[in-house]
Amino acid sequence: MTVRAIRGATQLDADEAGHLLERTAELMTEVLDRNDLTPDDVISIFLTATPDLSSAFPAAAVRNLGITDVPMMCAQEIGVKGALPRVVRLMAHVESDRPRSGIRHVYLHGTTVLRDDLAGDR
Repeated sequence: MTVRAIRGATQLDADEAGHLLERTAELMTEVLDRNDLTPDDVISIFLTATPDLSSAFPAAAVRNLGITDVPMMCAQEIGVKGALPRVVRLMAHVESDRPRSGIRHVYLHGTTVLRDDLAGDR
């Protein structure tokens, strides 16, 4: 097994706790599904939220999926003028047999503009 990093992002319609938790859970589930991973393959997860999101911790959504023994950290994204609003990003470190070129990064709900070079299906 090799350690790989998987990127992902999702955009929210509004800063509401339930919506943030739902979209973040969807993002984490897609990361696992698209890369044929289980929670046991996850080493750590780093989550960020843009400064306009403060209704809930994104890590709570991941814990609600039953991923409770993985180290996670939440942080605020840099508030760059003109940046895409209401975005939760993640970077998950995982164990995988896939080559780096086989990792499928996940960009949902309008966030493909953040990394269109990574967002395409592989």
